[in-house]
Amino acid sequence: MSFRISPLWWPVLAVASPFIGPWLLIKNRRFQENRTRAAELNQERISHAEPLEMPELDYLELTVLVEWKTEEGFVGDAGVSYVFKTELGSMLYDVGFGPTRPALTRNAGKLGFNLDQVEALAISHLHCDHMGGIPAQRSREVTVPDELMSSELKPCFLPYRAEAKGFRAELVERPQLLTAGVASTGPLARSLFMFGLTEEQALLARVKNKGLVVFTGCGHPTIEVILEMVRRLSNEPLYVVGGGFHFPVTEGRGNRAGIQFQTIIGTGKPSWQRITDEDLSRTITAINSASPERVCLSGHDTCDHALDRMKKELKAETEVLKAGATYRF
Repeated sequence: MSFRISPLWWPVLAVASPFIGPWLLIKNRRFQENRTRAAELNQERISHAEPLEMPELDYLELTVLVEWKTEEGFVGDAGVSYVFKTELGSMLYDVGFGPTRPALTRNAGKLGFNLDQVEALAISHLHCDHMGGIPAQRSREVTVPDELMSSELKPCFLPYRAEAKGFRAELVERPQLLTAGVASTGPLARSLFMFGLTEEQALLARVKNKGLVVFTGCGHPTIEVILEMVRRLSNEPLYVVGGGFHFPVTEGRGNRAGIQFQTIIGTGKPSWQRITDEDLSRTITAINSASPERVCLSGHDTCDHALDRMKKELKAETEVLKAGATYRF
């Protein structure tokens, strides 16, 4: 188990402790309030959700633009960007760190991708590794590299109020069909210690003779809550569960200056507590109980230890997504 904060920082933290302590107490009070609020919101949304009419797709194809793991020759990053294609059209889901890091632009160029090839963009949640970088998160404006933009004004489906540079921002407030036969669960909430109440939407689609395909961005609301909503929207069998589940158990991704930010700021726990193997075991049990045929794991927010455990312990055919690869469902 590695240090989440390098010992080199400990003297600084000791000196700053008279200020950090009260600040953490205030953050913890808000965090606990938001936990109650998130549970109430999710219960209300799920209880009011009704079956969602989704077209029966001949196929669903996923091309990974940004991920932590890569095919040879592609750039990895601790972010996510996926292209979903069906016989009804295409949609981009998340844009990683956008123009602030090279992965999206380089990988998209290598694959010959730009936004002329999709009908819309959907953003899972308003974090920098999904909406285009730290400046994008601070300004609440989704940002895509200019090289990839389309001259057409296309919709950007958002789970919470934000702007989207070069797009027509559309707020998703409940489960709905988006485009290309792909639907949204609508926003589901989670209290995060540093980020406050966070809203995230997952995608789902219905594939002929196979069942439902469900993909998350980070899975912050937890896959258990997401699948509970999915079950309200359709009684089709579960075929694929994929995307991020956020399990930096032994280490985080994309660490900077000796700090494992993923293990501290986005876990759904107070910053002094860690995600544990016990937490991971509960999620493995929940996924096994849901009985998908395939699981496609994101490594952008989940450590190798957790990925290895899931590959060994999940009953479904399980693989880790790689930038540059295409998967057909």
